[in-house]
Amino acid sequence: MTKHSKEEKMEAFGRFLDILDELREKCPWDKKQTNESLRTNTIEETYELCDAIIKNDIDGIRKELGDVLLHIAFYAKIAEEKDQFDIADVCHSLCDKLIYRHPHVFRDTDAATSNQVEQNWEQLKLKEKGGNKTVLEGVPSALPAMVKAHRIQDKARNVGFDWEERSKRRISRVTDRNRKYGNRQDGG
Repeated sequence: MTKHSKEEKMEAFGRFLDILDELREKCPWDKKQTNESLRTNTIEETYELCDAIIKNDIDGIRKELGDVLLHIAFYAKIAEEKDQFDIADVCHSLCDKLIYRHPHVFRDTDAATSNQVEQNWEQLKLKEKGGNKTVLEGVPSALPAMVKAHRIQDKARNVGFDWEERSKRRISRVTDRNRKYGNRQDGG
């Protein structure tokens, strides 16, 4: 792999944005795309990226990251055409969020473990203006059921409710009671 400088990375990103601008202007298919028309393709590209990650297919990951990046930039381009926001606004918004949600890096909050970082993250999301009012509010309704259940569990764990731990304790309790009282057949 070639190591690229920050300048080379910025140049590559600028080239990509120039190509997207030209496609949006000159290609009939690209011209007619909307947020809604791209949505299902974005979902598909995201699953293709997940598939490449699961397979540890490094070339596939690189390719699929490009496809997902295309969609991100495409949505920003559509918004720019409507005078709503552009890719720079997306980047600035992301940077602001990352700095705010990492006070253990950019301010004086302590977080020694990954678990503490996740707990802080959820608490900060609740405090954000226009942010989630509840911990579970940030789980998208469009997620597939299994993914949604996993995300709900993650969010519950981050505020101290861990199904796995509670289940282990309940099973242990039942086992203890069973030992204590045995499998009494005599009713007493």
